[in-house]
Amino acid sequence: MNKPKIPGKVFGAIIATGLMSFCGVIVETAMNITFPTLMTEFQVTTSTVQWMTTIYLLIVAIIVPLSANLKRSFATRKLFLTANLLFITGVILDLVAPNFAILLIGRVVQGLGTGIALPLMFNIILEQVPAEKIGLMMGIGTLITAIAPAIGPTFGGLVVTSLGWRYIFAFLLPILLCSLILGRLTIQQKTPIHFTWLDVPSVLAISATFIGLILGLNQIGNHSFWCWPVAGALVIGILGAIVLVFRSKKLTSPIINFQVFHYLRFSGYVAAFFIMQLIALGLSFILPNYIQLVNSQTAIAAGLTVLPGAVLGAIFAPISGKILDDLGPRKPILLGAGLSVLAVVLFSLRALQLTSTMISCFYLLFMAGVGLAFGNIMTNGLKNLPTFLQSDGNAVLTTIQQFAGAVGTSLVSMIINQSQTHLGKTTTSLATAIGSQHAFQMLVILGLIELILLVLVVRPQAQQNY
Repeated sequence: MNKPKIPGKVFGAIIATGLMSFCGVIVETAMNITFPTLMTEFQVTTSTVQWMTTIYLLIVAIIVPLSANLKRSFATRKLFLTANLLFITGVILDLVAPNFAILLIGRVVQGLGTGIALPLMFNIILEQVPAEKIGLMMGIGTLITAIAPAIGPTFGGLVVTSLGWRYIFAFLLPILLCSLILGRLTIQQKTPIHFTWLDVPSVLAISATFIGLILGLNQIGNHSFWCWPVAGALVIGILGAIVLVFRSKKLTSPIINFQVFHYLRFSGYVAAFFIMQLIALGLSFILPNYIQLVNSQTAIAAGLTVLPGAVLGAIFAPISGKILDDLGPRKPILLGAGLSVLAVVLFSLRALQLTSTMISCFYLLFMAGVGLAFGNIMTNGLKNLPTFLQSDGNAVLTTIQQFAGAVGTSLVSMIINQSQTHLGKTTTSLATAIGSQHAFQMLVILGLIELILLVLVVRPQAQQNY
Protein backbone atom coordinates (compact mmCIF):
# COMPACT_ATOMS: atom_id res chain seq x y z
CA MET A 1 0.00 0.00 0.00
CA ASN A 2 1.39 3.40 -0.98
CA LYS A 3 2.05 5.79 1.85
CA PRO A 4 0.35 9.19 1.45
CA LYS A 5 2.69 11.93 0.28
CA ILE A 6 2.77 15.59 1.25
CA PRO A 7 2.77 17.95 -1.77
CA GLY A 8 5.78 20.21 -2.20
CA LYS A 9 3.66 23.36 -2.04
CA VAL A 10 2.33 22.29 1.35
CA PHE A 11 5.90 21.91 2.61
CA GLY A 12 6.69 25.36 1.22
CA ALA A 13 3.64 26.91 2.87
CA ILE A 14 4.54 25.36 6.23
CA ILE A 15 8.11 26.64 5.96
CA ALA A 16 6.97 30.15 4.91
CA THR A 17 4.55 30.51 7.82
CA GLY A 18 7.03 28.80 10.14
CA LEU A 19 9.75 31.32 9.25
CA MET A 20 7.50 34.14 10.43
CA SER A 21 6.92 32.34 13.70
CA PHE A 22 10.67 31.71 13.86
CA CYS A 23 11.34 35.45 13.58
CA GLY A 24 8.77 36.21 16.27
CA VAL A 25 10.35 33.79 18.73
CA ILE A 26 13.98 34.54 17.94
CA VAL A 27 13.58 38.28 18.44
CA GLU A 28 11.83 37.59 21.74
CA THR A 29 14.54 35.26 23.10
CA ALA A 30 17.37 37.34 21.65
CA MET A 31 16.03 40.52 23.25
CA ASN A 32 15.82 38.80 26.67
CA ILE A 33 19.61 38.70 26.58
CA THR A 34 19.77 42.45 25.92
CA PHE A 35 17.60 43.50 28.88
CA PRO A 36 20.52 44.57 31.10
CA THR A 37 21.90 46.61 28.17
CA LEU A 38 18.51 48.23 27.47
CA MET A 39 18.04 49.00 31.18
CA THR A 40 21.30 50.96 31.13
CA GLU A 41 20.81 52.67 27.76
CA PHE A 42 17.21 53.78 28.32
CA GLN A 43 17.39 54.10 32.14
CA VAL A 44 14.49 51.72 32.86
CA THR A 45 13.90 49.13 35.59
CA THR A 46 13.52 45.34 35.40
CA SER A 47 9.72 45.61 35.60
CA THR A 48 9.73 48.16 32.74
CA VAL A 49 12.17 46.47 30.37
CA GLN A 50 10.20 43.20 30.48
CA TRP A 51 7.43 44.96 28.55
CA MET A 52 9.58 44.33 25.47
CA THR A 53 8.40 40.73 25.78
CA THR A 54 5.09 41.20 27.58
CA ILE A 55 3.54 43.78 25.24
CA TYR A 56 4.43 41.65 22.21
CA LEU A 57 2.90 38.51 23.70
CA LEU A 58 -0.11 40.51 24.89
CA ILE A 59 -0.88 41.84 21.39
CA VAL A 60 -0.42 38.36 19.91
CA ALA A 61 -2.79 36.94 22.54
CA ILE A 62 -5.45 39.52 21.61
CA ILE A 63 -5.12 38.99 17.84
CA VAL A 64 -4.83 35.18 17.72
CA PRO A 65 -8.44 34.54 18.89
CA LEU A 66 -9.57 36.36 15.76
CA SER A 67 -7.76 33.77 13.61
CA ALA A 68 -10.73 31.44 13.11
CA ASN A 69 -12.89 34.36 11.93
CA LEU A 70 -10.09 35.75 9.73
CA LYS A 71 -9.51 32.30 8.22
CA ARG A 72 -13.19 32.00 7.30
CA SER A 73 -13.37 35.55 5.89
CA PHE A 74 -10.12 36.06 3.99
CA ALA A 75 -7.82 34.07 1.74
CA THR A 76 -4.94 32.45 3.61
CA ARG A 77 -2.36 33.99 1.27
CA LYS A 78 -3.73 37.53 1.83
CA LEU A 79 -3.65 37.04 5.59
CA PHE A 80 -0.07 35.83 5.42
CA LEU A 81 1.12 38.73 3.24
CA THR A 82 -0.57 41.27 5.52
CA ALA A 83 0.98 39.67 8.59
CA ASN A 84 4.44 39.56 7.06
CA LEU A 85 4.38 43.22 5.99
CA LEU A 86 3.21 44.27 9.46
CA PHE A 87 6.07 42.35 11.04
CA ILE A 88 8.60 43.94 8.67
CA THR A 89 7.23 47.40 9.57
CA GLY A 90 7.61 46.66 13.28
CA VAL A 91 11.16 45.42 12.80
CA ILE A 92 12.12 48.62 10.96
CA LEU A 93 10.58 50.74 13.75
CA ASP A 94 12.67 48.94 16.36
CA LEU A 95 15.78 49.15 14.22
CA VAL A 96 15.66 52.98 14.23
CA ALA A 97 13.91 53.56 17.61
CA PRO A 98 15.30 56.69 19.34
CA ASN A 99 13.70 55.88 22.72
CA PHE A 100 12.08 53.07 24.69
CA ALA A 101 8.52 54.16 23.79
CA ILE A 102 9.16 53.77 20.03
CA LEU A 103 10.82 50.44 20.77
CA LEU A 104 7.59 49.25 22.41
CA ILE A 105 5.49 50.55 19.49
CA GLY A 106 7.60 48.46 17.14
CA ARG A 107 6.95 45.41 19.28
CA VAL A 108 3.20 46.13 19.15
CA VAL A 109 3.25 46.20 15.33
CA GLN A 110 5.27 42.96 15.28
CA GLY A 111 2.68 41.42 17.60
CA LEU A 112 -0.10 42.35 15.18
CA GLY A 113 1.70 40.54 12.37
CA THR A 114 2.57 37.47 14.40
CA GLY A 115 -0.95 37.25 15.84
CA ILE A 116 -2.37 36.94 12.34
CA ALA A 117 0.30 34.55 11.02
CA LEU A 118 0.92 32.23 13.96
CA PRO A 119 -2.17 29.99 13.60
CA LEU A 120 -1.73 29.71 9.82
CA MET A 121 1.05 27.12 9.95
CA PHE A 122 -0.87 24.69 12.15
CA ASN A 123 -4.12 25.29 10.23
CA ILE A 124 -2.29 24.39 6.99
CA ILE A 125 -0.93 21.20 8.62
CA LEU A 126 -4.33 20.15 9.97
CA GLU A 127 -6.10 20.84 6.66
CA GLN A 128 -3.60 19.77 4.01
CA VAL A 129 -1.42 17.02 5.54
CA PRO A 130 -2.61 13.35 5.47
CA ALA A 131 -3.78 12.12 8.86
CA GLU A 132 -0.96 9.55 9.05
CA LYS A 133 1.61 12.36 8.82
CA ILE A 134 0.04 14.98 11.10
CA GLY A 135 2.06 14.07 14.20
CA LEU A 136 5.31 14.21 12.23
CA MET A 137 4.44 17.51 10.52
CA MET A 138 3.25 19.08 13.77
CA GLY A 139 6.64 18.09 15.15
CA ILE A 140 8.42 19.66 12.18
CA GLY A 141 6.27 22.77 12.52
CA THR A 142 7.19 22.94 16.18
CA LEU A 143 10.84 22.37 15.25
CA ILE A 144 10.85 25.44 13.00
CA THR A 145 9.84 27.63 15.92
CA ALA A 146 11.84 25.62 18.46
CA ILE A 147 15.08 26.36 16.60
CA ALA A 148 14.55 30.04 17.39
CA PRO A 149 14.93 29.78 21.18
CA ALA A 150 17.81 27.40 20.56
CA ILE A 151 19.88 30.02 18.79
CA GLY A 152 18.13 33.19 20.02
CA PRO A 153 20.06 33.77 23.26
CA THR A 154 23.45 33.06 21.67
CA PHE A 155 22.55 35.12 18.60
CA GLY A 156 21.38 38.00 20.81
CA GLY A 157 24.44 37.87 23.03
CA LEU A 158 26.83 37.78 20.10
CA VAL A 159 25.12 40.64 18.27
CA VAL A 160 24.66 42.92 21.29
CA THR A 161 28.28 42.45 22.32
CA SER A 162 29.90 42.86 18.90
CA LEU A 163 27.53 45.09 16.91
CA GLY A 164 24.82 46.45 19.20
CA TRP A 165 21.25 45.36 19.95
CA ARG A 166 19.73 47.14 16.91
CA TYR A 167 21.38 44.64 14.57
CA ILE A 168 19.16 41.91 16.02
CA PHE A 169 16.32 43.51 14.06
CA ALA A 170 18.49 44.19 11.00
CA PHE A 171 19.33 40.48 10.63
CA LEU A 172 15.63 39.55 10.67
CA LEU A 173 14.76 41.54 7.54
CA PRO A 174 16.23 39.13 4.92
CA ILE A 175 14.57 36.15 6.65
CA LEU A 176 11.21 37.91 6.58
CA LEU A 177 11.64 38.80 2.92
CA CYS A 178 12.41 35.14 2.08
CA SER A 179 9.30 34.11 4.02
CA LEU A 180 7.24 36.70 2.13
CA ILE A 181 8.36 35.44 -1.31
CA LEU A 182 8.00 31.73 -0.43
CA GLY A 183 4.54 32.24 1.04
CA ARG A 184 3.41 34.20 -2.00
CA LEU A 185 4.44 31.27 -4.23
CA THR A 186 3.22 28.27 -2.19
CA ILE A 187 0.25 29.13 0.05
CA GLN A 188 -2.96 27.76 -1.45
CA GLN A 189 -6.63 28.18 -0.55
CA LYS A 190 -8.19 24.81 0.32
CA THR A 191 -11.37 25.89 2.09
CA PRO A 192 -14.19 28.17 0.88
CA ILE A 193 -14.31 31.79 2.06
CA HIS A 194 -17.45 33.13 3.74
CA PHE A 195 -16.98 36.68 4.98
CA THR A 196 -18.35 37.30 8.48
CA TRP A 197 -18.08 40.56 10.40
CA LEU A 198 -16.03 40.60 13.54
CA ASP A 199 -18.20 41.07 16.60
CA VAL A 200 -16.95 44.37 18.07
CA PRO A 201 -18.17 43.72 21.66
CA SER A 202 -16.29 40.40 21.63
CA VAL A 203 -13.09 42.06 20.39
CA LEU A 204 -13.38 44.70 23.14
CA ALA A 205 -14.02 42.00 25.73
CA ILE A 206 -10.95 40.02 24.59
CA SER A 207 -8.81 43.17 24.79
CA ALA A 208 -10.15 44.06 28.24
CA THR A 209 -9.52 40.51 29.49
CA PHE A 210 -5.89 40.24 28.46
CA ILE A 211 -4.87 43.85 29.07
CA GLY A 212 -6.55 43.95 32.50
CA LEU A 213 -5.06 40.67 33.70
CA ILE A 214 -1.54 41.37 32.43
CA LEU A 215 -1.47 44.98 33.71
CA GLY A 216 -2.74 43.85 37.11
CA LEU A 217 -0.18 41.07 37.43
CA ASN A 218 2.60 43.35 36.22
CA GLN A 219 1.86 46.03 38.83
CA ILE A 220 1.65 43.76 41.88
CA GLY A 221 5.33 44.28 42.58
CA ASN A 222 5.04 48.08 42.44
CA HIS A 223 1.76 48.78 44.29
CA SER A 224 -0.37 47.36 47.09
CA PHE A 225 -2.96 44.85 45.93
CA TRP A 226 -6.02 46.94 46.86
CA CYS A 227 -5.27 49.86 44.56
CA TRP A 228 -6.46 50.77 41.08
CA PRO A 229 -3.37 49.68 39.08
CA VAL A 230 -3.60 46.16 40.55
CA ALA A 231 -7.07 45.23 41.82
CA GLY A 232 -8.80 47.60 39.39
CA ALA A 233 -6.97 46.17 36.39
CA LEU A 234 -7.62 42.58 37.50
CA VAL A 235 -11.33 43.32 37.95
CA ILE A 236 -11.47 44.76 34.40
CA GLY A 237 -9.78 41.59 33.12
CA ILE A 238 -12.21 39.31 34.94
CA LEU A 239 -15.26 41.33 33.82
CA GLY A 240 -13.95 41.23 30.25
CA ALA A 241 -13.73 37.43 30.42
CA ILE A 242 -17.29 37.16 31.79
CA VAL A 243 -18.67 39.45 29.06
CA LEU A 244 -16.80 37.45 26.42
CA VAL A 245 -18.25 34.12 27.57
CA PHE A 246 -21.83 35.38 27.69
CA ARG A 247 -21.49 37.26 24.40
CA SER A 248 -20.06 34.17 22.67
CA LYS A 249 -23.05 32.08 23.73
CA LYS A 250 -25.36 34.43 21.83
CA LEU A 251 -23.46 34.31 18.53
CA THR A 252 -23.70 31.64 15.83
CA SER A 253 -20.03 32.27 14.86
CA PRO A 254 -18.29 33.54 18.00
CA ILE A 255 -14.70 34.78 17.88
CA ILE A 256 -13.74 32.25 20.56
CA ASN A 257 -15.89 29.15 20.36
CA PHE A 258 -16.21 28.07 23.98
CA GLN A 259 -17.87 24.89 22.78
CA VAL A 260 -14.36 23.38 22.64
CA PHE A 261 -14.28 23.43 26.45
CA HIS A 262 -17.25 21.06 26.55
CA TYR A 263 -14.66 18.38 25.76
CA LEU A 264 -13.08 17.89 29.17
CA ARG A 265 -9.93 16.16 28.00
CA PHE A 266 -9.22 19.03 25.64
CA SER A 267 -9.74 21.46 28.54
CA GLY A 268 -7.21 19.51 30.60
CA TYR A 269 -4.66 19.68 27.79
CA VAL A 270 -5.26 23.45 27.46
CA ALA A 271 -4.56 24.00 31.17
CA ALA A 272 -1.37 21.89 31.05
CA PHE A 273 -0.28 23.62 27.82
CA PHE A 274 -0.78 27.01 29.50
CA ILE A 275 1.35 26.07 32.50
CA MET A 276 4.19 24.54 30.48
CA GLN A 277 4.43 27.67 28.30
CA LEU A 278 4.30 29.91 31.39
CA ILE A 279 7.20 28.01 32.95
CA ALA A 280 9.24 28.03 29.71
CA LEU A 281 8.88 31.79 29.18
CA GLY A 282 9.46 32.43 32.87
CA LEU A 283 12.77 30.56 32.71
CA SER A 284 13.75 32.36 29.50
CA PHE A 285 13.47 35.62 31.45
CA ILE A 286 15.12 34.46 34.69
CA LEU A 287 18.18 32.63 33.36
CA PRO A 288 19.82 35.27 31.10
CA ASN A 289 19.36 37.91 33.78
CA TYR A 290 20.70 35.59 36.51
CA ILE A 291 23.78 34.76 34.45
CA GLN A 292 24.54 38.44 33.84
CA LEU A 293 23.39 40.12 37.06
CA VAL A 294 24.26 37.40 39.61
CA ASN A 295 27.18 35.58 38.00
CA SER A 296 28.54 38.74 36.29
CA GLN A 297 28.90 36.99 32.93
CA THR A 298 28.65 38.62 29.50
CA ALA A 299 25.63 38.50 27.22
CA ILE A 300 27.46 36.05 24.95
CA ALA A 301 28.18 33.78 27.93
CA ALA A 302 24.51 33.92 28.90
CA GLY A 303 23.49 32.84 25.41
CA LEU A 304 26.05 30.03 25.24
CA THR A 305 24.98 28.71 28.65
CA VAL A 306 21.40 28.06 27.56
CA LEU A 307 22.27 27.08 23.97
CA PRO A 308 22.76 23.30 24.52
CA GLY A 309 19.37 22.92 26.19
CA ALA A 310 17.57 24.94 23.55
CA VAL A 311 19.20 22.90 20.75
CA LEU A 312 18.21 19.66 22.46
CA GLY A 313 14.61 20.84 22.79
CA ALA A 314 14.53 21.67 19.08
CA ILE A 315 15.94 18.25 18.15
CA PHE A 316 13.34 16.45 20.26
CA ALA A 317 10.36 18.26 18.68
CA PRO A 318 10.06 16.18 15.46
CA ILE A 319 11.27 13.01 17.21
CA SER A 320 8.50 13.29 19.79
CA GLY A 321 5.94 13.75 16.99
CA LYS A 322 7.11 10.47 15.44
CA ILE A 323 6.86 8.78 18.85
CA LEU A 324 3.30 10.06 19.13
CA ASP A 325 2.42 8.66 15.70
CA ASP A 326 3.92 5.26 16.57
CA LEU A 327 3.20 4.76 20.29
CA GLY A 328 0.45 7.20 21.20
CA PRO A 329 0.56 10.21 23.52
CA ARG A 330 1.18 8.74 26.98
CA LYS A 331 4.93 8.04 26.91
CA PRO A 332 6.30 11.23 25.32
CA ILE A 333 3.92 13.57 27.15
CA LEU A 334 4.32 12.17 30.67
CA LEU A 335 8.06 11.58 30.35
CA GLY A 336 8.57 15.08 28.97
CA ALA A 337 6.44 16.76 31.63
CA GLY A 338 8.21 14.81 34.39
CA LEU A 339 11.68 15.82 33.16
CA SER A 340 10.71 19.49 32.90
CA VAL A 341 9.29 19.58 36.43
CA LEU A 342 12.38 17.81 37.81
CA ALA A 343 14.58 20.48 36.19
CA VAL A 344 12.61 23.34 37.78
CA VAL A 345 12.88 21.60 41.18
CA LEU A 346 16.66 21.47 40.74
CA PHE A 347 16.75 25.16 39.80
CA SER A 348 14.81 26.06 42.95
CA LEU A 349 17.01 23.94 45.25
CA ARG A 350 20.24 25.50 43.97
CA ALA A 351 18.90 28.99 43.22
CA LEU A 352 21.36 30.92 45.41
CA GLN A 353 24.47 29.11 44.12
CA LEU A 354 23.74 28.42 40.46
CA THR A 355 26.90 28.16 38.40
CA SER A 356 26.87 28.37 34.62
CA THR A 357 27.50 24.60 34.45
CA MET A 358 24.52 23.89 36.69
CA ILE A 359 22.28 26.21 34.67
CA SER A 360 23.35 24.55 31.43
CA CYS A 361 22.75 21.02 32.77
CA PHE A 362 19.41 21.78 34.41
CA TYR A 363 18.23 23.62 31.30
CA LEU A 364 19.25 20.64 29.16
CA LEU A 365 16.97 18.49 31.29
CA PHE A 366 14.14 21.03 31.12
CA MET A 367 14.29 21.47 27.36
CA ALA A 368 14.49 17.73 26.74
CA GLY A 369 11.20 17.49 28.62
CA VAL A 370 9.64 20.38 26.74
CA GLY A 371 10.79 18.93 23.42
CA LEU A 372 9.13 15.61 24.21
CA ALA A 373 5.87 16.99 25.58
CA PHE A 374 5.02 20.45 24.28
CA GLY A 375 4.08 19.81 20.63
CA ASN A 376 2.42 16.52 21.54
CA ILE A 377 0.21 18.21 24.14
CA MET A 378 -1.05 20.49 21.38
CA THR A 379 -1.43 17.68 18.82
CA ASN A 380 -3.23 15.25 21.11
CA GLY A 381 -5.35 17.97 22.64
CA LEU A 382 -6.70 18.83 19.18
CA LYS A 383 -7.35 15.15 18.47
CA ASN A 384 -9.80 15.16 21.37
CA LEU A 385 -11.97 17.57 19.35
CA PRO A 386 -14.19 16.76 16.35
CA THR A 387 -12.82 17.93 13.00
CA PHE A 388 -15.20 20.88 12.69
CA LEU A 389 -13.87 22.34 15.97
CA GLN A 390 -10.15 21.83 15.39
CA SER A 391 -9.62 25.28 13.86
CA ASP A 392 -11.28 26.83 16.91
CA GLY A 393 -9.22 24.60 19.19
CA ASN A 394 -6.04 25.66 17.40
CA ALA A 395 -6.98 29.33 17.95
CA VAL A 396 -7.58 28.66 21.65
CA LEU A 397 -4.25 26.85 22.11
CA THR A 398 -2.28 29.49 20.22
CA THR A 399 -3.96 32.26 22.22
CA ILE A 400 -3.26 30.45 25.46
CA GLN A 401 0.37 29.98 24.42
CA GLN A 402 0.93 33.71 23.96
CA PHE A 403 -1.07 34.72 27.03
CA ALA A 404 0.83 32.20 29.15
CA GLY A 405 4.12 33.66 27.94
CA ALA A 406 3.00 37.17 28.90
CA VAL A 407 1.79 35.97 32.31
CA GLY A 408 4.99 34.01 32.95
CA THR A 409 7.23 36.94 32.04
CA SER A 410 5.16 39.36 34.13
CA LEU A 411 5.05 37.10 37.18
CA VAL A 412 8.75 36.27 37.36
CA SER A 413 9.84 39.85 36.59
CA MET A 414 7.46 41.09 39.29
CA ILE A 415 8.90 38.66 41.84
CA ILE A 416 12.51 39.51 40.97
CA ASN A 417 11.84 43.26 40.83
CA GLN A 418 10.11 43.11 44.23
CA SER A 419 13.16 41.38 45.69
CA GLN A 420 15.50 43.97 44.16
CA THR A 421 13.36 46.80 45.58
CA HIS A 422 12.76 45.43 49.08
CA LEU A 423 16.33 44.21 49.54
CA GLY A 424 17.83 47.51 48.47
CA LYS A 425 20.49 47.39 51.19
CA THR A 426 21.93 44.20 49.73
CA THR A 427 23.82 43.94 46.47
CA THR A 428 21.89 43.72 43.21
CA SER A 429 23.34 40.25 42.59
CA LEU A 430 22.14 38.85 45.92
CA ALA A 431 18.71 40.47 45.60
CA THR A 432 18.37 39.06 42.08
CA ALA A 433 19.40 35.58 43.29
CA ILE A 434 16.85 35.65 46.12
CA GLY A 435 14.13 36.90 43.77
CA SER A 436 15.02 34.16 41.27
CA GLN A 437 14.74 31.55 44.02
CA HIS A 438 11.21 32.72 44.86
CA ALA A 439 10.30 32.69 41.15
CA PHE A 440 11.65 29.13 40.76
CA GLN A 441 9.58 28.00 43.76
CA MET A 442 6.42 29.40 42.17
CA LEU A 443 7.24 27.57 38.93
CA VAL A 444 7.71 24.28 40.82
CA ILE A 445 4.19 24.51 42.26
CA LEU A 446 2.74 25.23 38.82
CA GLY A 447 4.76 22.40 37.28
CA LEU A 448 3.35 19.87 39.75
CA ILE A 449 -0.19 21.00 38.91
CA GLU A 450 0.61 20.58 35.20
CA LEU A 451 1.94 17.05 35.76
CA ILE A 452 -1.18 16.01 37.67
CA LEU A 453 -3.41 17.36 34.90
CA LEU A 454 -1.52 15.43 32.24
CA VAL A 455 -1.64 12.19 34.21
CA LEU A 456 -5.42 12.57 34.28
CA VAL A 457 -5.97 13.38 30.59
CA VAL A 458 -3.55 10.87 29.05
CA ARG A 459 -4.30 7.92 31.30
CA PRO A 460 -4.79 4.67 29.26
CA GLN A 461 -8.54 4.95 28.79
CA ALA A 462 -8.07 8.42 27.31
CA GLN A 463 -6.21 6.92 24.36
CA GLN A 464 -9.46 5.84 22.80
CA ASN A 465 -9.78 9.47 21.64
CA TYR A 466 -6.42 9.40 19.93
